[in-house]
Amino acid sequence: MTAAARINQKLKRSRRYVFERKDFEDIASYDQIGRALNQLIKQGELMKIGYGLYTKARKNSLTGRLMPTNPGGTDAILREILKMKGVDFEVDNLSLQSLSGNSTQIPSSVQYSWNPKQFNRKLVIGNRILNAPS
Repeated sequence: MTAAARINQKLKRSRRYVFERKDFEDIASYDQIGRALNQLIKQGELMKIGYGLYTKARKNSLTGRLMPTNPGGTDAILREILKMKGVDFEVDNLSLQSLSGNSTQIPSSVQYSWNPKQFNRKLVIGNRILNAPS
């Protein structure tokens, strides 16, 4: 079984949606993992969302473009990344009220804030670009 097939099998079995390159160290060498991940990106199984960060992907039936498979969308992916990295983050008040059920207003996008010393990467998830707050 090739490294790409073994990585793809591991992706399909996992309940997680976000992966790092180091999650596949037990499968193959560093260079083989890189080639396998690039092959899976070309096949549309993965999306690269940042330096060393990948998420499961699928084709959008309407647009034909790749999109994350996480049912929570980009916000759920960002929360998973921040939790995976052990970063303490806060959600803005309007989004927090909406998520807790205290408000019927739904924000267009959830705003996060965290210490840029803990996590300082640029993430691109679909059309949304997320940078560390200044």
